[in-house]
Amino acid sequence: MNLNHLIRMANSIGDFFEAMPDRAEGLEGIANHIQKFWEPRMRTDLLDFLDQHPDGRAPDVGLSAIVLQAINQDRERLRPKAAA
Repeated sequence: MNLNHLIRMANSIGDFFEAMPDRAEGLEGIANHIQKFWEPRMRTDLLDFLDQHPDGRAPDVGLSAIVLQAINQDRERLRPKAAA
């Protein structure tokens, strides 16, 4: 999947949850949504992007602050489990 599209999707999720009055609940909502509804390769691509760009920014694309915080906060939970 196109990385720019993944980041736009993640930022859209972030826009929705950022409207919540409780920031901790919003952060949890973002991580929970990505874990539940994104397939493993999508999550891997997003985490690989952050490995290369820890600030969540590349020349042509960037994660919103709330999405970056949510992913960094729950990074291990979002990492797909290796096949047994």
